[in-house]
Amino acid sequence: MDWAYCGSMKFVRLQDSQSLPFWRRPQALLFIMAMAMPVAFATWSALLNNFVIEVAGFDGSDIGWLHTVREIPGFFAIGVIALIIFVREQVLGLVSLIMLGAATAVTAQFPQMGGILTVTMLSSIGFHYYETVNQSLQLQWIDKARAPQMLGWIIAAGAGATIVVYLLIVLTWEALGLTYTIVYWLSGGFTAVVALICLFAYPQFESPHPQNKTMVLRRRYWLYYALQFMSGARRQVFVVFAGFMMVERFGYQVDEITQLFLLTLVINMIAAPMLGRLVAVFGERRALIFEYVGLCLVFFAYGGIYYFGWGVALATALYVVNHIFFSLALAIKTYFQKIADPQDIAPTAAVAFTINHIAAVFLPALLGYIWLKSPGLVFMLAAGMAVVSLLLSMLIPRHPAPGHETTLQGRLLAPAE
Repeated sequence: MDWAYCGSMKFVRLQDSQSLPFWRRPQALLFIMAMAMPVAFATWSALLNNFVIEVAGFDGSDIGWLHTVREIPGFFAIGVIALIIFVREQVLGLVSLIMLGAATAVTAQFPQMGGILTVTMLSSIGFHYYETVNQSLQLQWIDKARAPQMLGWIIAAGAGATIVVYLLIVLTWEALGLTYTIVYWLSGGFTAVVALICLFAYPQFESPHPQNKTMVLRRRYWLYYALQFMSGARRQVFVVFAGFMMVERFGYQVDEITQLFLLTLVINMIAAPMLGRLVAVFGERRALIFEYVGLCLVFFAYGGIYYFGWGVALATALYVVNHIFFSLALAIKTYFQKIADPQDIAPTAAVAFTINHIAAVFLPALLGYIWLKSPGLVFMLAAGMAVVSLLLSMLIPRHPAPGHETTLQGRLLAPAE
């Protein structure tokens, strides 16, 4: 095996990594990171709405501003390109994960608006830089033929870890009289410790395709950029306001909102690998068309909760269904993997993450003000975004490939549409 050393750091070529013990292979590291990240992030999300309403007295406008601040680092994810000139992607991803865990751990120590926004910004930097690098490493380390199924299993692994977190909150919150401080410290500390161990336990894996370390904007990737932009805009409505609605309108308590998250994750854990397999069989085009048609219906129904007074049972069902549809977003990743030059993956992941967060910087705050006047209108706007995404997905070829990125370029001679 051709191993190289740089100081105390071991480098292993990706093609040689399969001779390592199973737990030290790059795919194992992807799974461990996928399970460590949600421990902090899912806890933060599960407690957030109750924490800011009960402790900080937030209203719809305040929660909108919080999520706008949370998304600013995502907009600047393009900074990853500059960082990977000096820091390896694998190291940057794990350091970012440590930062996410540490910031989550101290969340409850700052219960005022200014403190919450500051800690949120720090945890968000860790989360978004981790996610940017993680997406890049997934596409570099996983073979194209296995990518949809493997990404589905990685999503399921993250869902499984989140399920454990939610179960612990549901079972112990009232029984042990837990506080926000205790839960945030435990969850954030766990994520930070796991990431720190991985930083030293794993060798540095060398991809066969050195990544460009300059910003990459290619005209032929335009549809991928557009899908990322609409995905980011549409997702903000759900992330910011769906859970907030369950607390504000229906009075969900911490254990109740966590039970909803738990139900969602159990279903997602089962569905994600199957959805990955469906993407592999039916292709990205059909998978995304199916997702966006479903999301249109879901958001229209969310609006109906406010306009027609539909009840909590429907809101709960929509929350679960929405998450299942979001799992199909892995098709956007595999679409890009099929059309991209291998050396473009890391810089394009950073650019795409920034594009994904353009709307996220201003949309939550803007929609927060709309929410104060008409919550139903917020969800109707999301339905309109889903329609735009649907139209874009129809431009994906049945068999994407370099030079055949959209249906507007004509058809390849070999594969039939």
